[in-house]
Amino acid sequence: MISVRIVETPGLGDRTYLVTDGAVAVVIDPQRDFDRVLDVAGDVPITHVFETHIHNDYVTGGLALAHHCGATYVLNADDPVRFERYGIRDGERIATGSFTVTAIHTPGHTPTHLSYVVAVGDEQIAVFTGGSLLFGAMGRTDLVDPARTDELTRAQYRSAHRLADQLPDATEVYPTHGFGSFCSATETKGTQSTIAQEKRQNNALTTTEDAFVTELTAGLTAYPRYYAQMGPLNLAGPGEADLSMPQPVDPHVLQHRLEHGDWVVDLRSRRAYAAGHVPGTVSIELADPFATYLGWTVPWGAPLTLIGDTAEQVSDARRQLVRIGIDQLDGAAVGEPHHLTPDGTVTTYRRATFAELAAERSHRPHDIVVLDVRRADEWDSGHLDGAVHIPFYELRGREHEVRDGEVWVHCVSGYRASIGASLMDRAGRAVVHIDDDWDHAADAGLDIVAD
Repeated sequence: MISVRIVETPGLGDRTYLVTDGAVAVVIDPQRDFDRVLDVAGDVPITHVFETHIHNDYVTGGLALAHHCGATYVLNADDPVRFERYGIRDGERIATGSFTVTAIHTPGHTPTHLSYVVAVGDEQIAVFTGGSLLFGAMGRTDLVDPARTDELTRAQYRSAHRLADQLPDATEVYPTHGFGSFCSATETKGTQSTIAQEKRQNNALTTTEDAFVTELTAGLTAYPRYYAQMGPLNLAGPGEADLSMPQPVDPHVLQHRLEHGDWVVDLRSRRAYAAGHVPGTVSIELADPFATYLGWTVPWGAPLTLIGDTAEQVSDARRQLVRIGIDQLDGAAVGEPHHLTPDGTVTTYRRATFAELAAERSHRPHDIVVLDVRRADEWDSGHLDGAVHIPFYELRGREHEVRDGEVWVHCVSGYRASIGASLMDRAGRAVVHIDDDWDHAADAGLDIVAD
């Protein structure tokens, strides 16, 4: 009896899979912190670790896991990696325990992308599709080379059809991406699927190639800028992650770093941050999207110190950060903000709703400037009349572009707005953090226009 066990990484919108017959196991697309996979495997030996592609959204734990377990590390033979591995090709089959794993070349998300079909005898039970066939969606095709987007999008369409044509309808589909990952070109549907279901719901299988290309490319929004670092790191062969606690930092050292422009990130809730924080710090709340948004905000390789309520909070943040290759932290400080400054000084700013913005804007319109820190595609689909638009990941260094006045910062949910508000606060501006759902803006009577 074959079972598939899922190791979720919600913060990155990805899944790792462990396939086992109870005697042996194989792993597909493991994250860097592979201790979670070992916990799932228990006493069952892992014989092979498979990579569907050279990932662009996280640093793989595949090579380190294979070394740790003495397993065979399997990648496409055409991937130009700089380490020893087993290079597999289209149609090649690997047997382990009572099942086989067969590689199918499914280019699109990357040129060398593979899907893996698990079978017992002649029965094809499951296909692990990486960034190819997702649940009602497909992986994006612009990450390897924007100039090849059309070519790879057409390849992605044909890959979906190859899987649909070759595999039985009952075959279970297990993608790596698509659960909030920016590697998905469009929003995914559901949490499980089969080839038959994808034939009904996936536009790659229900429309023409030209129509699919138009739809997929239209869904290619901005993606985190740290993605540019992931491919090279994965090609080089990442080692095992360091999950130890960073070096403690005292208030005087923390103050010195802030004065020299280092990035000091406060992990606490955005509500707690607004109520009192160390001046000059940046708020990136420790939640599921933490690593994605920190990696999008903080320049790659910049000195980074963390502040948290507890050591456990800092440890959790470190675990999330090693998944995107941020291994070197300059240290961490733990405790109440007034204990983390030499003289106990903290600063605050106000949190508000869209309804409060509407009320105050009507009374003092010239005193308030609205700053929208969403992506460009979100802005284009509808924004507040008269707002200034600077995406949160471009805000540092552009604070001077926000005209004089009290700056009310918003996004869709309040999460990215907390980053933007803290950056404007750091720049010495009077700030109000709109910690509210974007859907409430129209309800509050605010004028929304679209480009």
